[in-house]
Amino acid sequence: MKALRKRGAEPGLSIVEVPRPGAPCAGEVLIAVEAAGICGSDVHVYEWTSGYEWMRAALPLTLGHEFAGRVVEVGEGVSEPVPGDLVTVQPTASCSACAACRRGHPDLCTAKRTLGLTRDGAFAPLVTAPAASCFRLPSGVDAELGALTEPLCVAAHALEVGGLRLGHSVVVLGAGTIGQAIALLAKRAGAAPVILAGLDDAPRLAAARDLGIEHTVDLAAEDLEAAVTRIAGGKVEMVLEATGVPVSIRDGLGILQRRGVLVTTGIHAEPVAFDLTGLVRNQHQIRGSHASTRRDFETVVRLLGEEGDRLRAMITHRLPLEDGVRGFELSRQRSALKVMLRP
Repeated sequence: MKALRKRGAEPGLSIVEVPRPGAPCAGEVLIAVEAAGICGSDVHVYEWTSGYEWMRAALPLTLGHEFAGRVVEVGEGVSEPVPGDLVTVQPTASCSACAACRRGHPDLCTAKRTLGLTRDGAFAPLVTAPAASCFRLPSGVDAELGALTEPLCVAAHALEVGGLRLGHSVVVLGAGTIGQAIALLAKRAGAAPVILAGLDDAPRLAAARDLGIEHTVDLAAEDLEAAVTRIAGGKVEMVLEATGVPVSIRDGLGILQRRGVLVTTGIHAEPVAFDLTGLVRNQHQIRGSHASTRRDFETVVRLLGEEGDRLRAMITHRLPLEDGVRGFELSRQRSALKVMLRP
């Protein structure tokens, strides 16, 4: 079968012929992939930017960790899901044995394995995954909606880390899939106003408005602080960064109220300098949010069952797997919001 692979520690991806997976091991399932999304972290791996060197030991590797598909075979000891079930998958599996896992924090596992990053992922017709990581999709939720689960979970986790409450004023920096998902979920939770900012990002900001995000700012045309003052009447209670651009941290602190919280979700290739004394005197907090939890998946799967059709607008491009490299270029050039590949 053909797969979209990272062959070595250098820029680029290739469509290559790989063996079909064998029968799933005990506790695992074999899934026929029906839709797989290109993530911002996938683009970083494609470009081979700083911060992903830890993947070297896993290469060559089939990418793809945002996906949904139908179970075709189950391994020994698996009672759920069953063949025929349409599922999405939490891509990271914990070891259950390290100190973090024993403390009840499997998302902080020090020996975790991740589909598409440390083991073969879903940019292929078939993928094996732990049965315990699978979530059956509700009736009416198709595979491409199911493939949005993982990025929506990353957004939900960021808002939980930030401690979002009803009525909070929020700025989201970064107009990609994660940024838009954060803005959508913040608005749904009762934050107001919710402002989404991007830099020279007209197509994705237009897509955000189509999704119902009223307040968008293109920083190529308007200063961030001026825009936030215009819309919110002053500084805001929470800033969520989803850019991966280090200077965004400093910019975000500049629009944050005293005792405000800045949550960073981006993976940054370089360090950032900022006024630490200002942070102390303003009692600002910077919190990191990474990946998501099982509870996030349970919440988002329910959300898809309730509001999936509205979220479908996040998918702007659909391509066959053979055109996957073109999909990565569309994502890299910010010409697309979410590119969905179909094996």
